[in-house]
Amino acid sequence: MACLKLKKFEEFLQTVEGFEKPKVYLEQYVTPSHIAAHALYTIETNYGDLENKLVLDLGCGPGMLSIGAALLGAQHVVGIEIDLDAIKVFQENVQGFELENVDCVQWDVLNLDGLYDILKFDTVLMNPPFGTKQNNGIDMNFLRIALKLAKQSVYSLHKTSTRDHIKKKAVEWNVKACVVAELRYNLPQTYKFQKRTSVDIAVDLWRFDVSKRNC
Repeated sequence: MACLKLKKFEEFLQTVEGFEKPKVYLEQYVTPSHIAAHALYTIETNYGDLENKLVLDLGCGPGMLSIGAALLGAQHVVGIEIDLDAIKVFQENVQGFELENVDCVQWDVLNLDGLYDILKFDTVLMNPPFGTKQNNGIDMNFLRIALKLAKQSVYSLHKTSTRDHIKKKAVEWNVKACVVAELRYNLPQTYKFQKRTSVDIAVDLWRFDVSKRNC
């Protein structure tokens, strides 16, 4: 599977089921298959940070990034998710792909602080909540925790509008950071309060080099 062509890889990810009943307070939106495919393919082909690596997927939801990492040759993938409904779909998706090296643990990402000295992963992936008025700053909290759990690198999706802020935080946290891909996130209408059928959002795929190597 590690030698998948991008087109075929995206076709596989298109079969991953999304949230059955997305919860607005958790900002549950499925990572689009084309975003996941291009992001993961970039991570592996440009940096080799998936194949034979121990991978962590923070806030994994139904498992789009976890499954994609496994298909590209990850040694083992662990997803962390707080929502039991999402975990159920995650497990069904993993079973559908007949993957034996992907697990999901129910845990609040924001309460992983006590595990920093116990758990370390080669690569950490995440598409964190972008942060509503109620969850302002949650994306940076996810990122701070991810950096503590990674041995080599963290890859995270963030709105392009937050680029300058993330650059400043990377300097503050003394970590090498760079945008490795600019993508368009087509966010479908998921909740009743959304008036438009879809919203096109510019997003950056960031690479944070925990080992301090240049990007």
